[in-house]
Amino acid sequence: MSLLDVRRLRAGYGPVNVLHDIDLSVDDGQIVVVLGANGAGKTTTMRAISGIIPCSGEVTFDGRSITTSSADAIVRAGIAQVPQGRGTFPELSVIDNLRIGAYTRRDGGTSDDVERWFQTFPRLAERSDQRAGSLSGGEQQMLAIARALMSRPKLLLCDEPSLGLAPIIVQEMFHIIDSLSKEQGIAVLLVEQNANLAMDIAQRVYLLETGRIVASGDAATISADDSIRKAYLGY
Repeated sequence: MSLLDVRRLRAGYGPVNVLHDIDLSVDDGQIVVVLGANGAGKTTTMRAISGIIPCSGEVTFDGRSITTSSADAIVRAGIAQVPQGRGTFPELSVIDNLRIGAYTRRDGGTSDDVERWFQTFPRLAERSDQRAGSLSGGEQQMLAIARALMSRPKLLLCDEPSLGLAPIIVQEMFHIIDSLSKEQGIAVLLVEQNANLAMDIAQRVYLLETGRIVASGDAATISADDSIRKAYLGY
């Protein structure tokens, strides 16, 4: 059984249905990438899985249905999202942003986790008392990821982590995501337009077009398909 199993997922906004019977899965410790153009439904997929918007179909996580669960309950179950645009609290300090990331936990150990992620993201440690809004774009993205990790998730949802970042920072960000999966055993569902970098760290790929999955497979198979490469990967 997969860690995350999504079947016949439908979701949208008001009367407009954006997703049409989406099927996808993520295994323990796996990086899965969803690729697609703007407007394909990538962000809607992430919002539906994380409980931000209502959906129909079936979403199962760690053996339990979370289809109708609240966003808070889904975080407590072990799913954390890094939203598009980072979503940090700009007026709060770096360390306070991290503490907010642990708000669903009742086990203590928050200080230990702050130190753990400060070691992973040394630049955040250097700026622990600085307002989040004064950080660079790359540092804010690091903070958004670290804040999500404070809930100790089994699955991390990352929505366009490369958006608005310089190429060298994007490469660093993808290296961090890859390391989190390999070293911490955290599964990652990654929505991304930078197809080439995303494919480098993915084990499985889904191609989304106007709210429908049009192709899926392991990263090597998708990369080797000439028609898919030309349409989605740009080479």
